[in-house]
Amino acid sequence: MADADQVQAVNTAQTSINEAVASKADSMTGLLESGAEIRVLKVGDIVEGTLLSVGKNEVYVDLVGYGVGVVRGRELYDDQATLASLKVGDTIFASVVESENKDGNIELSLRQAGHERVWQTLKTKMEDREIVSTKILGANKGGLMIEINGVLGFLPVSQLNLEHYPRVEDGDKTKILSALQSYVGQSFAVQIITADPEEEKLIVSEKAVSEKKTEEHLQKLKMGDVVVGAVTGVVDFGIFVKFGELEGLAHISELAWQRVENPKDLFRVGQEVQAKIIAIDKGRVSLSIKQLQPDPWLEAVKQYKIGQVVEGKVTKIMPFGVFVELSPEIQGLAHLAELSHEAIKDPENILKVGEVKSFKIISIEPADHRLGLSLKALEEKPAKAATKAEEKEESEKLEEKVEEAKTEEVAAE
Repeated sequence: MADADQVQAVNTAQTSINEAVASKADSMTGLLESGAEIRVLKVGDIVEGTLLSVGKNEVYVDLVGYGVGVVRGRELYDDQATLASLKVGDTIFASVVESENKDGNIELSLRQAGHERVWQTLKTKMEDREIVSTKILGANKGGLMIEINGVLGFLPVSQLNLEHYPRVEDGDKTKILSALQSYVGQSFAVQIITADPEEEKLIVSEKAVSEKKTEEHLQKLKMGDVVVGAVTGVVDFGIFVKFGELEGLAHISELAWQRVENPKDLFRVGQEVQAKIIAIDKGRVSLSIKQLQPDPWLEAVKQYKIGQVVEGKVTKIMPFGVFVELSPEIQGLAHLAELSHEAIKDPENILKVGEVKSFKIISIEPADHRLGLSLKALEEKPAKAATKAEEKEESEKLEEKVEEAKTEEVAAE
């Protein structure tokens, strides 16, 4: 129970409220005539009040215009951290648990109000696009776990800055998780992009923090610009290059004019490279390294012409055909339909990787770096097999000739 001083404070507050109402009206009619504002509280309402007393078991709050509120039981014990920081006279917020208890007081909860207040604070931070520093608590294959204002949240991999984005070959999920776990314990600057109290969903973005600056830097770039930067990542689909405050991707198809099987064969992290900007889209910069070099294909292909028979080495077999190297610069494609006059399903039934074979050039497209080859064009087309209809027709003709011969023989006799 509250001590004598606390009880006295509560009684004094209650008496002053009752006297204020009674002095203006003796009844509801008088109250209405007095012009006093009548407000009815509902369960769940958030109210503001002044702390009257703080005891071990109860806290009393003066709710101007409503009456006296009390916080006790679980609603008191579950929020000891907030309670310890309060003193008489402080303004506090609480949520209504019961509009009127048996003593005529309003039952309140600091805990529930604290929950509402935290989420409202998070929503305000989101709307203001405030930059928040948060510590990385854990990681899974989809991203990082964080905490802001006591609320656990999530930082998806897709919302990481390029410098923290896991560059893993073949998208190996185990390696991605290992890379993400290396960030545990570090602090990241983020912005809140989702704050949903109903689903208790808090999602943040690291890359949103730098989007404005990134956009300013991007506006200074234009297509065709040549940049100098350092390789920051080498993956199976290309390389990342950082130049100034930005980073771009040179796709594997833009690394060299010749076919590249593995970017690691040509580049390493930290290597300085020159690249040409070939696309700027949605904050992403696409680069080309090969376009700063002369195209050897255009010169080398001049030695070939349609109809020419050439010798080449099979370098790759695909379901649709085989790639054939004619020279270090020139590679042609023999489509599945050009491998044999007979219908085949698997090119490996005809050719093997590393095999050297003669082919006939059937098409040349310099602009697209395409050279079509044919194996079957060097082979004689097999005689067309007779159909059943043709066989029947021949048989009928033979029978007619036999009958004619018999007729002539009879006539001669």
